[in-house]
Amino acid sequence: MKVDGIESGIVLDHITAGKSNQIYRLLGLESLDCCVAMIQNVRSTKLGKKDIIKIASEFEINLDVLGYIDPNISVSFIKDGAVAKKFTLALPQQLTNVLYCKNPRCITSSEQEIPHVFKLTDPEKQVYRCIYCEAKHSNH
Repeated sequence: MKVDGIESGIVLDHITAGKSNQIYRLLGLESLDCCVAMIQNVRSTKLGKKDIIKIASEFEINLDVLGYIDPNISVSFIKDGAVAKKFTLALPQQLTNVLYCKNPRCITSSEQEIPHVFKLTDPEKQVYRCIYCEAKHSNH
């Protein structure tokens, strides 16, 4: 299978196989008015298998969402058919309105306007805790 390069936009590479659907949904890529290619289970010498997402448009991408889902993703911004800027991600120290607290006693359950904020408490296990009630959320 051959998927052409893009002239201008964003390429998300080295996504753990199977996680591209979650990224597509959380970034709201279905609402973009451009071509979005999601390639799954691509052979990779580094990962064995990986997913790739190519977005043929520039838009404000939430790097915290990407870092939370898979901190090993590489993000390339493409201009005029060439990589203009490329970087890898890390686990974000704090997530705001990416995760939602499931604790029914948390203040975020009764006060709708309060943002859902989670802090990274255990980077090794990718554990985040609600800053209001300490409820645990893990990305495993």
